[in-house]
Amino acid sequence: MSIITLQSVNKDFGIKEIFRDASFSLDTSDKVGLIGTNGSGKSTLLKMIAGLEPIDSGQILVNSSAKIIYLPQQPEIDENLTVLEQVFADSGEHMSLVREYEELSDKLAHHPEDSQLMSRLSAVMQKMDATGAWELETNAKIILSQLGIADFEAKVGTLSGGYRKRIALATALLAEPDLLLMDEPTNHLDALSVEWLQSYLNRYRGALLLITHDRYFLDKVTNKILEIDQGDIYTYTGNYSYFLEKKAEAEESAASSQRKFQGVLRRELEWLKRGPKARSTKQKARIDRIQAMQETEFKQVQGKVDISTVSRRIGKKVIELNNITKAYNDRTLINNFTYEFSPEDRIGIIGGNGAGKSTLMDIITGRVQPDSGSVDIGSTIHIGYFDQHSEELLGAVNENQRVIDYIKEEGEFVKIADGTKITASQMLERFLFPGNQQYAPIYKLSGGEKRRLFLLRILISAPNVLILDEPTNDLDVQTLAVLEEYLEDFSGCVITVSHDRYFLDRTVDTIFALEPGGNLRQYPGNYSVYLDYKKAEEVAAQQSTNTKEKPKSITPEKPTSATPEPEPKKRKRLSNWEKREFEQLEGKIAQLETEKLQAETAMANVAPGNYTQVQKLYEQVEALRQAIDQATERWLELAEMDSN
Repeated sequence: MSIITLQSVNKDFGIKEIFRDASFSLDTSDKVGLIGTNGSGKSTLLKMIAGLEPIDSGQILVNSSAKIIYLPQQPEIDENLTVLEQVFADSGEHMSLVREYEELSDKLAHHPEDSQLMSRLSAVMQKMDATGAWELETNAKIILSQLGIADFEAKVGTLSGGYRKRIALATALLAEPDLLLMDEPTNHLDALSVEWLQSYLNRYRGALLLITHDRYFLDKVTNKILEIDQGDIYTYTGNYSYFLEKKAEAEESAASSQRKFQGVLRRELEWLKRGPKARSTKQKARIDRIQAMQETEFKQVQGKVDISTVSRRIGKKVIELNNITKAYNDRTLINNFTYEFSPEDRIGIIGGNGAGKSTLMDIITGRVQPDSGSVDIGSTIHIGYFDQHSEELLGAVNENQRVIDYIKEEGEFVKIADGTKITASQMLERFLFPGNQQYAPIYKLSGGEKRRLFLLRILISAPNVLILDEPTNDLDVQTLAVLEEYLEDFSGCVITVSHDRYFLDRTVDTIFALEPGGNLRQYPGNYSVYLDYKKAEEVAAQQSTNTKEKPKSITPEKPTSATPEPEPKKRKRLSNWEKREFEQLEGKIAQLETEKLQAETAMANVAPGNYTQVQKLYEQVEALRQAIDQATERWLELAEMDSN
C-alpha cells in the first residue's frame, strides 16, 4: 500500500533547478536511502514530504491514515522538559497516567490504609494496562539507554546539541510512525550507537526514507535507493551495493549509446559535406534527420568532485606531543599522552561522545592549551584543519560574501597535482560549484555545500598535515569516495576523528582509542581490525573470569593508579513504578514467547502457495522477537538494580 506518491513535482530555487517533473512512490515495506550530491535537494525533498516546504507544481499525495514523522538534522525540542517528558511529548495520555501512578504510589507509601487512594491507583493501573503505557515506558528507557542517555530526569536544556539530537531520535523511534523521515540520523552518534540503530531499523515495521553518509548503514538498512541527479529522481530496487553496481552499468550504457550516436552523426555529417542534392524525398528526409540529430542533447553524467590539489614538502619532524594532560573540573580527558607523529601516519581517533577527541585536535592545532606537557611542531609543517563545526570553519567570514571571493582569499590561481595552475573559478567548477553558484552568497548554499566549500579552501592552501574532525558529517557519499581516494595518495600525515566505520576502514592504518581516565590506547590496523582486537580481548577476559576461583569472604582490593577513577554513581533503588514493571515483565515475556511459538507453528502449516499469509505471519514473528528482546533486556536491567 502506498504511503506517499509524488506526481510530476517541480521545484526551483532560482540559482538551481532542484526537481524537474519528479515522480515516485513509497510503500509500507520500503526502507529507502536518498542519494545525491550536496545541494541536489535531498533535505528539500524530506521537507516537501513533511509539508514544510512548498512545491512549485505537481502534487504530493499522502495516505490520510498514515502517521508521518520528520527528524531534521537540527530538531527543535523543549529545553524545559526532562528527557522522559520530551520523549513522551507526543504521548500526552500515557505520560499523564505515568505521573498519576507515581504520585498515587508515593501517597500510598505514607497512607497504606487509604482505600480511596487504593481505588484510584487500581483504576489508573487498569488504564495503563489498556493503553500500553507500561510497555511504552519500558521501550523508551531501552532506546534512550542504547543511545547513551542514562539520566532520564535531566533537563534537556542542560544537554549538548549531540545529546539533544539523540533524544529527538528516541522520540521519533518511540512514536512508531508509518513513515519515518530522517536527515542524517547517524551524525553525533558513536560507532556503537550507530550499530544499535542499524539493528533497530532492520527490525522496524514502518517505512523509512533517510539521508545518511554512512555507507555500511545504507547497505544494511535499505532495500531501495532513490538517487537525485540534476533535477531527476531515479529508483534502484536494492541496497547501496546494488545501487553502485547498477549505477555503473547505467553510466556505461549511456556512454556507449552516446558514442554510437556520435559515430552515426559523424558519418552523416561527412555525407552531408559531400554536397548531396536534395532531389529525392528520401534524401531530403535524411538531411532533416541529420539536423534533428545535431539538436539532440544528452544528459551529462552527474558531476564528480575533482580533488587534485598539491601538498607542500614535509620534513622528518612533524608533530611531537610530550606528556600531554588536559582535564575539565574533575574529569580527565587526556592523561599524560606522548606520541611522535610521522609523515606517513594515517591515524583514526575514536571514543564516545565527550571523551576528548576534539579536545586533542584543538591541542595539536594550538586552539587549546594543555594543563601540562608540550606540543612541538616541525618547521616545515602546514596544518589543514577541517573542523566539524561549520561556524568555526567560516571564522570571521560574512555569509553574505560570494563563494568565489571566499576562495580567492587563498589566491587567484590554484596549483594542481600535475603542476599546472588553474583559476579559482575553474577549481570551484571541479568541486561542483557551477558559474551561477560561484557568484551567489555563501548563505544560499546548503549545509553540505558549505562543508564542501570549506574542504576546498583547506586543500588549496596546500597542507602537509591534514586534521579531519568528523569529516563525513554532511558530505555526500560521492564526495566522500573521492576524498578517500585523495587521502590514499596524499603525501603527508593524516589525523582523523570519525565515527564513520567505512571511512575509517578506507583511510587509516592505526586506531587511537580514548578510554576512561583519559588514556589513549593504540591499535594497529583500521577500524574493522580494531573491532577484531576488542572481540578477542573480550573473549580472553571472559575465559580468564571463568577459570579464576573467586574468594568467598575476601573483598578484592581496588587497583591503585596515578589518576583515581571517579566513583560510580550509586544506583537508585527501584521506584514503585519500576517494581510494578519488574513484576509484570516475567509474565509478559512468557506470553510473548507463547505467541511467537503459535505464530511460527501457524507459518509452518500455511497451505502451499499462500505467500500473502506467510509474509503476514513472518512479520508477526519478527515483531514478537523484537518485543521479547526489548522486554528481556529491560528485565535484566531491573533485576540488576533490584539486587543492589
